[in-house]
Amino acid sequence: MARRGMRFWALQGPGWLLLIYLVYAQGIPAIHYDWGVAVGDLLVYIPLLALGLIGAMIGAHWGRVVLAAALGITVYWPLVSLAAVWDARGAPGWTLTGEAAYWVILPPIALWAAWGLVALVRAGAGGARQA
Repeated sequence: MARRGMRFWALQGPGWLLLIYLVYAQGIPAIHYDWGVAVGDLLVYIPLLALGLIGAMIGAHWGRVVLAAALGITVYWPLVSLAAVWDARGAPGWTLTGEAAYWVILPPIALWAAWGLVALVRAGAGGARQA
């Protein structure tokens, strides 16, 4: 097995933690409730992230491509969520308990995913085993 660098583990470790969280927080509720975002996560995002992490782990080029797609979603959704929270402040009928948690958790996730995208691009075609 090839020696794995820090970049590999910095991408894989948080990626697997995020996948476990998504299965728990989005995948299971999608089965029990009629919630469109959770269903989208269950059918698209969770499988992309899982396949991308596995593919990148085994060093397959397709794994990097699929992981990049999942990381794109991982950058996009936290930013959309934060923009919605920001724009909805003060709107009639809007109440959100624990808004601070969004601002603590989502920016690091988006930054990690953006870093992962850059790492995958910089690794290039020959870096599939490293990223």
